Amino acid sequence: MPYSSDLKHSYIPLTPVSKSQLDALVSHSKPAVANWISQSDFKAEDGQHCLISNGDGELIEVLVGVAESGERRWSLAGLPSKLPATRYQLHCDWTETEQAQALIGWGLGSYQFDHFIDRDKHQALLHLPEDMKTVVMAFYDSLCTVRDLINLPANHMMPEHLSQELETLASEYKADFNEIVGDDLLTQNFPTIHAVGRASDHAPRLLSLTWGDPDDNKLTLVGKGVCFDTGGLDIKGSNFMRQMKKDMGGAAHVLGLAKLVMAFKLPVFLEVLIPAVDNAISGDAFRPGDVITTRSGITVEIDNTDAEGRLVLCDALSLACEKSPDLIIDFATLTGAARVALGTEVPVLFSNDYHLARDIHDQSIVSEELIWQLPLHQPYFSNLKSTVADMVNSKSGYGGAITAALYLNEFVAKDIPWAHIDLMAFNVRERPGRPLGGEAMGLFARSLSGITCRN
Repeated sequence: MPYSSDLKHSYIPLTPVSKSQLDALVSHSKPAVANWISQSDFKAEDGQHCLISNGDGELIEVLVGVAESGERRWSLAGLPSKLPATRYQLHCDWTETEQAQALIGWGLGSYQFDHFIDRDKHQALLHLPEDMKTVVMAFYDSLCTVRDLINLPANHMMPEHLSQELETLASEYKADFNEIVGDDLLTQNFPTIHAVGRASDHAPRLLSLTWGDPDDNKLTLVGKGVCFDTGGLDIKGSNFMRQMKKDMGGAAHVLGLAKLVMAFKLPVFLEVLIPAVDNAISGDAFRPGDVITTRSGITVEIDNTDAEGRLVLCDALSLACEKSPDLIIDFATLTGAARVALGTEVPVLFSNDYHLARDIHDQSIVSEELIWQLPLHQPYFSNLKSTVADMVNSKSGYGGAITAALYLNEFVAKDIPWAHIDLMAFNVRERPGRPLGGEAMGLFARSLSGITCRN
């Protein structure tokens, strides 16, 4: 735990300083302190810090350089690994919201995936005020949960483990949990989920959670839960397969966002749907050229078994629409094409509703977690035409993120607002508060604070 709320202990002041404040701070400091700041070459650069000690060499204050304005989430995020392992308290005139953002960033900066490493747990702690505890801990817990789920290797995160995670979450918030497993997927008409996962020793399943008052607006979250993706018979090269433990990143995001919705007791009736599979290879693996009749009745010719995410999602989206929700958001590590378009750090947004797309985009700007919309360009749907079925699941060529979204769009009712988020869910470079590995992307933008469900 990177925080401390125990007021019995003394805390060292942690003082944010912007460049415009530095001269005044130095001029009001004791000569020895002012000289030390100068000798330390502290210029209040964003993220830079300076340790201040007394005449006995005891640490009495930490200065940290911050930007003049904007989101404070990452202002302190680089400090936990750099400061002596003692207790600190934020000392500033920031608003309560800004302080909460900085506290969340501190927690994320303390994050380490240490499930399989015995680390020294002695760490720097930041005081967490009682009146901020609910908000800070909700975000800290949810985002760390997303990271942990993605970082867990596939031998510790198969469909049955994902099931346990969702069931535990349901128990924590008194929600209802259900799952459909193995061949029951066929009897209950989820053929594409079954087809993708049937080759594995780890049975495919459709996981669901419901929570809240059925009279409230209904929000449905759908997450791609491909716990490992070999590519199937269209097998990936080893360099592309290496990080495919992260292919359940959409499911991890859904679980994390559901946790936020329930922790904040948002006035929605929440449904979570996670098709959880292991896209493995065996004698029973689905094949290129197979034709599958989906839950919706649309027939799909398998052009590429490595385009499996849209297959498991399409049955889940069909189920979601059958229940006529007011809003559907799905999350998926769906296409490399989206990464080519926007890089690894900006999720791609598609939507059938202009106002919903603008709301999500605007929230992403405000929260400085950019999500960028690409068009559902219908002329590209011709790339998904098949001579033996209603459509194919994939075709090589340009615009792969768009054609994947167009595929999913076929399974969403036109009168239900829907957003599709195609994201990396993984940091490929290290930044303060954002270590290499699994990452929650856009959950601040998708906290629903600025998104209104359809009336």
